[in-house]
Amino acid sequence: MTHLTRRNLFAGAAAIGGAATLAQLGGSSRTMAAAPIVGKQNPGWYRYKVGSFEVTVVTDGRNDNPLPPTYAANAKTEDVNAALAANHYPAGRAVQSYTPVVINTGSKLVAIDSGLGLGAFNQSKGALGQYQSNLAAAGIDAKQIDTVIISHFHGDHYNGLLDAQSKPMFANAEIMVPAVEHKFWMDESNATRVPEILKGNFAGVKRVFSALGSNVTQYEAGKELVPGITAVSTPGHTPGHVSHLVSSGTERVMVQADVTAGMAFLFVQHPEWQLQFDSDKTQAVQTRRKLYDQLATDRTLVQGYHFTFPGVGYMEKAGSGYRLVAAPWNSSI
Repeated sequence: MTHLTRRNLFAGAAAIGGAATLAQLGGSSRTMAAAPIVGKQNPGWYRYKVGSFEVTVVTDGRNDNPLPPTYAANAKTEDVNAALAANHYPAGRAVQSYTPVVINTGSKLVAIDSGLGLGAFNQSKGALGQYQSNLAAAGIDAKQIDTVIISHFHGDHYNGLLDAQSKPMFANAEIMVPAVEHKFWMDESNATRVPEILKGNFAGVKRVFSALGSNVTQYEAGKELVPGITAVSTPGHTPGHVSHLVSSGTERVMVQADVTAGMAFLFVQHPEWQLQFDSDKTQAVQTRRKLYDQLATDRTLVQGYHFTFPGVGYMEKAGSGYRLVAAPWNSSI
């Protein structure tokens, strides 16, 4: 039996060093050549089951911009930076993720939201607008999708409805939009009712939905839109913002859209903070507290559009706020 001593350990290290020297001199020992840096990420998609339904999470990418001083309108910049540091994010930066989903119910293939679009892909040099390429990598053709459900009328949710030529990206799909959202954003006289940063959104809405024409169906919150997917009113981020409860058998997931948006984890942990993109900031705070209390009590799975990919977990109460506990990763379906 060999006993590991300090003398044995250093003798072994010397032998390894000698082998490397032999290799450099053309001896019998071999070293591996350095591998080239790949410089690209793998396709961003992930699947899990809800009852018999199959949910495919598809990342649209993420951006990294300077943090505006009004990002959390009622919070001090130093407090926001402290929260970023506590979550291992860089101070002074707004690092935001975008994560649409597709749900296969067995009879319908349903997309919820459509990403930022191919224009964003080109402008960001591939950092954003990845939805279509990742959808294809997940084995889903946009032409296969039966229904696209839009949660609300912000560009990162509806711009992906059109291709680079302003033609429908989901050529065979029915496009379903919240009736309250459609009425509000198609009326430019409402521009006085939204934060300054959102006033340009009216033109974007008109551009996309005018191009889609009659291929748009308006829906009301509280209705089952396709079997197993029900619209849930969650206003505040926008006037008619809607989340979607996906149910199959005894299992459920709440696809929450932008109940918390931007760097969503900040507003999960500090639900009282008011995001600059929320149209009615007081109502947005009330909505997320009400929804997150319910999700935590019922232990309902939640999928967040702006949660870090794959963005699925369980909401728990934590002090005066909440924390998202990531759902266990599944290596198979």
